[in-house]
Amino acid sequence: MIRTAIVLFLVAAAAVAILALTRDAGTATLTWLDWRIDMTAAAAALLVLFTALAATLFWRLAIWLLEIPKRAEQARTERRRREAGEALARGFLAAAAGDGGEARRMALKAGELSDEHPALVRILTAQAAEAAADPAAAKAAYGAMVAFPEMRLAGLKGLMQTALAEGDRAAALRHAETAYGLARTARWAWRAVLEAKLEAGDWAGALELVKSALDRKIVSPIVADRTRAALLTALAASLEQGDEKARKQALDHASQSAKLAPAFAPGAVMAARLAGEGRKGGGYIEAAWKLQPHPALWLAYRDMTTAETPRERARRLWTLAALNPDHRESRILMVEQALIAGEISGARSAAAALADEPLTARLAGLFARAANAAGAVDEARAWIARGVAAPQEADWSDLDPEGHAFNYRPDDWARLVASYGETGELIHPRLERRERAMSDLPELPVSYVESAAFVAAAETGAAPLAIDDPGLDGLYETEPEPEQPPPAKPPTRRRQSTVAPRPPK
Repeated sequence: MIRTAIVLFLVAAAAVAILALTRDAGTATLTWLDWRIDMTAAAAALLVLFTALAATLFWRLAIWLLEIPKRAEQARTERRRREAGEALARGFLAAAAGDGGEARRMALKAGELSDEHPALVRILTAQAAEAAADPAAAKAAYGAMVAFPEMRLAGLKGLMQTALAEGDRAAALRHAETAYGLARTARWAWRAVLEAKLEAGDWAGALELVKSALDRKIVSPIVADRTRAALLTALAASLEQGDEKARKQALDHASQSAKLAPAFAPGAVMAARLAGEGRKGGGYIEAAWKLQPHPALWLAYRDMTTAETPRERARRLWTLAALNPDHRESRILMVEQALIAGEISGARSAAAALADEPLTARLAGLFARAANAAGAVDEARAWIARGVAAPQEADWSDLDPEGHAFNYRPDDWARLVASYGETGELIHPRLERRERAMSDLPELPVSYVESAAFVAAAETGAAPLAIDDPGLDGLYETEPEPEQPPPAKPPTRRRQSTVAPRPPK
């Protein structure tokens, strides 16, 4: 305002100066009571302007003096606000660092200094109680937050976490369900409810929950499809051993799973097994093999038809491998089908194409079977010895000698649903538990003396033995031979084993 008055005064002064320079300043007369004042018009204009400016300055001075108490109060409020913000920041840092005492002290200080951020003060109070290992105080703080609409979700999440820490899963589920009903986008609440349903084996309820999460845009469509596919397969597995009606429902669920995620090996195997022999059952496995070959797929495909000759079965497996010929599993299958058909040279050439792959127990067993079929018994035993120390395959077939593929328990299916839905990765709980499984290494009789030394050394972790090493005498019980004079020719060079010893357990 003062700046505006000064600008107006300068403009008016310039106008008066222009009038004066024209030498026609004009006249002005002021009469008040018995007083009469005569002056030029320019002087009168300047007098009015100076008077107005002085009045303005006086008025602003008076207002400034009157507002001194208000400004002092504002300064105190601003100082308290800064101190409260600093206390909150230090309190949250102390809570994050696990210093419960300092966090509590800062929470009390922030509560005394500021009334503008009650939500932050309450959250800090709860976190300080957690850092101080005081669950009762933390529960009270979170419970108080539930009474305020803007803090209700945070309070419910805190109550759920404290209930889980106390082992009260029922209370934690109640808080999560309440939060999921209040907020459409509370992913943590949806996740907690989903985990509870998976733990209880409520596959149908979990399916409805995933559908609602997709409607609310909590999860992406691809995650929803993978999760639903795994849930439908788990539901089909729970109905597979029921009556005819239950098996029909299981087939419907498995078929839906194969449509949602064709590459999901458990769903494809389940659908094929329930569909039985025929083109329909094989179609599920073929569609999955095109996208993501898996050992369980070709094993299930192999056993789908029993009334066929080995060559017919091998031809059918070759057709499956040709759907994705460049994949590692397809190249392994080419060796398997050649062994089934009795085509030894084809098996050996197909195995040679896998020579650059990292050696695993599965590959070592495959090479050993191909070598044994070709009559190379020594080579087969050498591969077996190397396979004993080789790592297991991460992509296990999930088959045991007496059961079905993916014959999982409910808790295994729950883990599989969570893992495959989020990441698209298959887990192998039975392999992780080291349950009985089909051996990757064939059993060959140890009948050839020179090879027996190599295999025994590899299995015991001893150093490789030479062919004519005297230590072989302890491996086999033979009749002592009469001593003979040493030969006149130079001693022969010892041949060392090329089999890597097995590391000691």
